[in-house]
Amino acid sequence: MRKLLALSAVAASMAALTALPAAAQTLSAYCSTNKSWCDLAAAEYSKATGVKIVQTHLATGEAFARLKAEGNNPKTDIWWGGTGDPFLQAAEEKLLEAYRPAYINDLYDWAIRQYDTSGNMVGGFYTSAIGFGWNTEQLKKKNLAAPKCWADLTDPKYKGEVEMAHPGSSGGAYTIVAGLIQLMGEDKAFDYMKRLHRNITQYTKSSQAQAKNVARGEAGVGISFVFGFDEERLAGFPVAATTACEGVGYEIGGIALIKGARNGVEAKKYYDWLMGPVGQGIGAKANSLQNPANKTFKQDPRIPTMDGVKLVNYDFKKYGASAERKRIIEKWDKEVNSLPR
Repeated sequence: MRKLLALSAVAASMAALTALPAAAQTLSAYCSTNKSWCDLAAAEYSKATGVKIVQTHLATGEAFARLKAEGNNPKTDIWWGGTGDPFLQAAEEKLLEAYRPAYINDLYDWAIRQYDTSGNMVGGFYTSAIGFGWNTEQLKKKNLAAPKCWADLTDPKYKGEVEMAHPGSSGGAYTIVAGLIQLMGEDKAFDYMKRLHRNITQYTKSSQAQAKNVARGEAGVGISFVFGFDEERLAGFPVAATTACEGVGYEIGGIALIKGARNGVEAKKYYDWLMGPVGQGIGAKANSLQNPANKTFKQDPRIPTMDGVKLVNYDFKKYGASAERKRIIEKWDKEVNSLPR
């Protein structure tokens, strides 16, 4: 009888355990694009798959620094969105896992080039050009003409009106600096940035701040990716934007799997979903208007075209190298940021 009771108790315990719902799978991610896209993508993927996404929103420079600090004990499984240069530096530091998806031919050539450049450690997620945005009402009140060229922004009449991010923390701001170097040559670019510095009101942590600060009238003119200013204009704010007449740098946003990730299999599934038509279309649904990498679906007509934009011949391999980024940022801090305004 005692044996029967014991067996019955074990059977009951096993039945109770079987009746419990399975623990939800969890995936950790760093996301460096617009927070609206980050949040909506995580929510939609969780809804479709049941996988819980624990996602941290970080500027690309911050995400790269965190991955370096974590070293061989990564706290995240996937990193996506945000300017590609820090992704290429992470690849160089061997912090990422190589992955070349089977659907590679569904992507635009500029996206595929990022795979080739990085040994398949970084994919091209989207692209967008650097531009200027301005608050039309603010400039009208101050009787200031809208800037059209890089040269315009150094005019003393814009003193205290211009805002951009810090290239040490912002991948977008580093793209601005590296783009100017490739456009003008290093010596002339640094001379230009010293003159521009006199008109800068502040250097923010992230380049995602400029569009919103211009929309609120906290800055007259912002330098950042042009799509951000278009987002605010479409939301009804008095914002206009253009790309510089001399030429501009541009980004190829990154996506990567983390080396040594605890949830590598699930990370690859999230990666594939983000690069597919549904995940790529989430950007416009979240009013984040970068040009998507996947060419197999019709992109949102609100996304600003790159047609007619004068782009520099951006050397992603050179300016995505850790040593070059470190040298340029240290030089910028010493020769530009240290100057009085």
